[in-house]
Amino acid sequence: MKSEQAIKSKLLKECILFVENKNATISKSIASNKNDLLSETKSSAGDKHETGRAMIQLEMEKAGQQLSIVNEMKEILKRISIEETANIVKLGSLIKTTKGTYFLAVSVGQLKIDNETYFVVSTQSPIGKQLLGKTIGESLPFNKAEILGIF
Repeated sequence: MKSEQAIKSKLLKECILFVENKNATISKSIASNKNDLLSETKSSAGDKHETGRAMIQLEMEKAGQQLSIVNEMKEILKRISIEETANIVKLGSLIKTTKGTYFLAVSVGQLKIDNETYFVVSTQSPIGKQLLGKTIGESLPFNKAEILGIF
């Protein structure tokens, strides 16, 4: 049980790092776009100027939406308690199946910890939705994987 907790701790740290990196990248993009917007000067080709501003504005809106998603991911990660174990799959569970091991947190994808591969998925992903509420011995419709353990 102790080793599963250590793995959950490492996976959670990787998730936090992933979200922080994503946040930094988006923040740089927003700062760069703001700078571009301010430096966009009116030229004799007025239409070209307006098109450039509109494109920058669209990029900023897109980055704002991405930032909102990242902030949501941060909130989800704050709710995860790695100390808790349950007999039913929930947010923060480490789930061993016949087809792989999953960590229910935010969508990060595949992570390697101590030479083992883990699939880090959100509760909103198709596989995450199928895992939620399951117990040991149940199968998933997704890949006919049987749940061997929940930590």
